[in-house]
Amino acid sequence: MHMISYSPFWKTLKNSAETTYTLINKHHLSSATIDKLRKDKPMNTTTLNDLCRIFDCRLQEIAEYIPSENDQKL
Repeated sequence: MHMISYSPFWKTLKNSAETTYTLINKHHLSSATIDKLRKDKPMNTTTLNDLCRIFDCRLQEIAEYIPSENDQKL
């Protein structure tokens, strides 16, 4: 299980007028960013900010933290 999940992003995308095509071609997100979202890979906060601006939404509508027993000890 991943610590950060982008499953909320896919719900937000589905409920919007945007598509992965418009994110890449209209909003100039890279296909690598879409791939990171698909695979729950680390993403910088600038990209998360851009997504919140595109969708006019809160961060919770893009990503969520899921605790894991594999988390690094602090």
